Amino acid sequence: MNPRRKKRLTWTLGLVAGVAVAFSIILYALSQNIDLFYTPSEVVEGKGPDAIKPAVGQRLRIGGMVVEDSVRRNPETLEVEFRVTDTGPEVKILYTGILPDLFREGQGIVAQGVMVEPTVMQATEVLAKHDEEYMPPELAEQMKGIKHVNPNQSGVYDEQGGDQ
Repeated sequence: MNPRRKKRLTWTLGLVAGVAVAFSIILYALSQNIDLFYTPSEVVEGKGPDAIKPAVGQRLRIGGMVVEDSVRRNPETLEVEFRVTDTGPEVKILYTGILPDLFREGQGIVAQGVMVEPTVMQATEVLAKHDEEYMPPELAEQMKGIKHVNPNQSGVYDEQGGDQ
């Protein structure tokens, strides 16, 4: 092979290797920032067919209903402790900050944070739903057996009962 072609081949292979390394670093960085959604049952029993449980230190979101009589507030600080449930197991949420106005016992919430123990999460953000009818599709299926239907699908009926 002539020296000019050899030099081009070296540069091309170096460029391809550099792009591959950069791409793998980007994918690794993005995988560290993924927040997975879990229900309290999935936190305790595991998620999916392999029953994968979140690890201590993992960032995630937990959605469920605030258990009645579980909210404990520290009167001297903004620390709040409460439990959430879906159909059975409960997960304790620790939060420091001002809770949303719609937060109350029996209300659906989504908490984002880090697992500090297998069933305890230190939340960095707590979101309360604003409508009593809305529920994340995964949670609705588990709690009520309601199957989420996309309103944009054909065959959806209007209020008079006819096809749209």
